[in-house]
Parts: sequence; C-alpha cells; structure tokens
Amino acid sequence: MSQFRWIIMSSFLMLLFHFTAGKYSTSTVRAGDEVTLSCEHVIDDQDKCDSTSWTFGGLRGTVMLLERGEISKEAEDKSDRLSVTEKCSLVIKKVTEDDAGSYTCRQNRSGEQKAVHLSVVTITEQKNDDTVTLNCSVLGYYSGCRHSVKWLYEGYKTDVKTTQHSCSATATFTTSHLNQKSKYNELLKCEVTEEYSREVKLFPFIPPQSSGEKPGENMMI
Repeated sequence: MSQFRWIIMSSFLMLLFHFTAGKYSTSTVRAGDEVTLSCEHVIDDQDKCDSTSWTFGGLRGTVMLLERGEISKEAEDKSDRLSVTEKCSLVIKKVTEDDAGSYTCRQNRSGEQKAVHLSVVTITEQKNDDTVTLNCSVLGYYSGCRHSVKWLYEGYKTDVKTTQHSCSATATFTTSHLNQKSKYNELLKCEVTEEYSREVKLFPFIPPQSSGEKPGENMMI
C-alpha cells in the first residue's frame, strides 16, 4: 500500500516540477534540526501573511499547512513545530522523516508560487563489541533516489570499510583502530549530494545526547 501511495505521490510531484519549472528549490536537512523554507514574490501590503498559503505533498498525501496567515486545522498534529516569519517563510522545528516532501508557497492575489523540495537525512549507530557501524540515509521528496551518499573520513583508510547503496551509505570500523584522543564522530562525515542542484552537505555523526547541535555544512560543486 505504501509503495502504491509513493507512486501516486511521485506522479503528483513530477507534475509539480513541470508546472513550477524555474520556481523551485531544494533543501536537505538532518532529522531533528530546524529548517526555514523561503517563499518568493511575497506581497508587501498583506497583514501577517494573510495572502499567503503553504501546502505540503508527501507520503500521506497533500495537506494545507498555512491559510490566510494561520496554521490550518489539517496541520494541527505538527502545529507546535510550524511557524511563519515576517517574509512568510515557513519554519519547521525538529524535522522528522515524515516532513520529507514538496512544499508550495502561493501568493493568493497574484497567483505566484514556488515549490521547495525537502529531503531528510538520518544517521544511526550500531555497536557490536568494539565494532561500530554508522548508516547515513536520505529520504527524498518523492520515490526514487535523487541523492548520492558516501562517508568521508580523515585517516585510517585501511581500517574503515564503507559501502554505498541507493540513497544510503554505511561505514564500519573497530574503535581500537582509532586514535584514543579522537572521537569517530569527529573523523567521519556523511556527504550528501542533491542530483539537480548539485548542492553538497556534510553531516557528522552526532551522539544521541547532543543530537541537533550541529547542522550540515554547505558546499557547492
């Protein structure tokens, strides 16, 4: 059922790409972080974004998030994580995988609209005695992989084994091989490249107790 829903959503988002050509952007963020999705062609004389609407298309369908400057009833389950800036940008706190999808900002009077395609990165850790496996995966804005993922590491090239899959990568190593003065979350970074924008972000592994303290580092290639 979920696969079928992804097929339907993929078709919807492909149409969205077609009709918003040149008026979309992409954003990749780590789960747990905060992201601001910007809107364009914002009407200057509106009161508290009352002429702006935000909609979201994801795995569970299309949802109205903001209507006439107010968080809609459809978005009540995430209303404590949503807010709007003075320029009508949408702010999402504590991003989850469920937030991956396409967000459309529409200026209701002019009809101008822009789509922002959000992808979410999740990094997990699995320990088995002194062996550690880190997995970095990306949930994109529609089905099918639109990112390349790989692990980068400083030194210990013969001791760290990496494997790349579709939209994910793993790094496996033993802690006994690492410098005792260094933490492996400082030595390894997950590199995520978005296919269309060619934006590259680096995400270090962050232990659960400090998750969300470091955002991804931006680069362009």
